[in-house]
Amino acid sequence: MKSLDEIREYFSGDLFATKAAGAVIDEAEDGFARCSMELSDIHRNARGAVMGGAIFTLADFAFAVAANCGEKSVVTLTSQISYLGTAKGGRLIAEAKRVKQGRSTGYYTVSVRDELGTPVAEVTGTGFVVQSK
Repeated sequence: MKSLDEIREYFSGDLFATKAAGAVIDEAEDGFARCSMELSDIHRNARGAVMGGAIFTLADFAFAVAANCGEKSVVTLTSQISYLGTAKGGRLIAEAKRVKQGRSTGYYTVSVRDELGTPVAEVTGTGFVVQSK
């Protein structure tokens, strides 16, 4: 099993999520990831609310970490997001969990909330195994 430092090093190559959006990996293991993002003005829309794209970026990143820190290389086949509410705090937290893994596809859920516990979004996704590492 990879260490958290090894996982972080691997995903540091995901420049949009880590550098542009500021997503970080807080916890990760095969089939699970908790990632977070400190919110700033670049994450906000013209109304001052967190942009849907910023929320989805964090959720997608958490999905990628949960799906790819094991022995398989996985890409997204489908992803659906439901926005539940406006973030009240200054940090978003996404928890991705593998619900089921088959030979070639896996099903994941991602819950996004702020640090105050406010539900922000729920994401479901299907991943496709492209190769074993």
